[in-house]
Amino acid sequence: MSAYQETYDAKRVSADAAADAIPDRINLILGMCVAMPPGLMAAVAEKTKAGGFTDLNLYYMHAPPAAGESILRAEFMDRLHPHPLFMSHIDRDLAKQGRAQGEEWVRFVPCMFHQAGRLLTENISPDCFITTVSPMDRSGFFSLGTNPDYGATVVRKAKKVIVEVNKNMPRTFGECLLHVNDVDLIVENDAPLMEAVAAEPSDADIKIARQIARQIPDGATLQMGIGAVPAVVLSELMHHRDLGLHSELFSPAMVPLIERGVINGRRKTVLPYKHVFTLAIGDAPTYDFMDDNPSVVGYPADYVNAPPVIRKNANMMSVNAAMEVDLTGQVNAESIAGIPYSGTGGQLDFVRGAYASPGGKSFIAMPATRNGGISKIVPKLEGGAVTDTRMDSHYVVTEFGIANLKGCSLAERAERLIGLAHPDHRGELTDVAKDMKLL
Repeated sequence: MSAYQETYDAKRVSADAAADAIPDRINLILGMCVAMPPGLMAAVAEKTKAGGFTDLNLYYMHAPPAAGESILRAEFMDRLHPHPLFMSHIDRDLAKQGRAQGEEWVRFVPCMFHQAGRLLTENISPDCFITTVSPMDRSGFFSLGTNPDYGATVVRKAKKVIVEVNKNMPRTFGECLLHVNDVDLIVENDAPLMEAVAAEPSDADIKIARQIARQIPDGATLQMGIGAVPAVVLSELMHHRDLGLHSELFSPAMVPLIERGVINGRRKTVLPYKHVFTLAIGDAPTYDFMDDNPSVVGYPADYVNAPPVIRKNANMMSVNAAMEVDLTGQVNAESIAGIPYSGTGGQLDFVRGAYASPGGKSFIAMPATRNGGISKIVPKLEGGAVTDTRMDSHYVVTEFGIANLKGCSLAERAERLIGLAHPDHRGELTDVAKDMKLL
């Protein structure tokens, strides 16, 4: 038996024992999304039910279904206090239940993704960190797998680190390694990883994606957000050459392009020949593709999403979504009617980094309407948040066209954006723009 295995065995405990080792009245930071450890979360829920936690702050981004089945339940909201930096549908549903009772159960924390690690280690005390990791290798290392994001930063500075070892978590490279000597407790749980499959694209999604794909040259480096439009954009790039990947997200639609050699990283400036990500959300085949693949490298968001790093890749192309865009070019991608819906995430990081790149472009892609006909091109933002300032906006794309806002006056912006709106709304938007002295 190796010394590393002896250390592993000495630190291995049940999930219930690990939860018992977490003190009450602290900040518990959880790995993001796929890395949220289901066994440990279930044990925390059981300890809460038994009265063991009375005032525990939870910090995380993008809760998966397993969190909604364990710690993020209405019955615990008098004792567990969620502080998401990015909202998922689990958080939105819980927040809605709380508001129905006149309470704010979910305490959203605004944050740009590249600052998340610093926020969770400097502005918030990282008392305990729990996350899912891949099995230990012969040298004593686990891998953070799908989620170096803020995890690679927090795991180095947390006062207590508890890992849930899962054979389904891919072993990835980059800055993803964690040594057994640097963890306090180990729990084993081979639960299936969370999977998320992109929805079938609408006709509008396809029209939007094809316009964006035509703007992407050979040799470009890509950042793609989540959803149907980025997936279709990637499918439209099958005949491109020498594309690179420097993306916040690694997703299933990227795998065929890598396998065909379309994404090869040959012309990248930063980490050429490497497919760079900070979090992955996909399906089992995607995780299998990532596993032990030396070309797929994960780094913390404070590196991957840092605009000064992003800008070093020439022809950086960034594709993200939005809730609404106003007539001056301000973008809201995170709230609806003043209520947090998702979060800033890495959108502004890449909007700024891509435009600062030589030849770079950022695209905000969205259907022209939502909810049966409500315009997403609006006179003024109604969501209560400005994700991207009007100075940062570059290309805005709907199914009705594409507009480059850089260098445009307020009047030119209004005119171009009205042209992207659904025809049913253009007359009203024109009248309002005149009242606002934009036209």
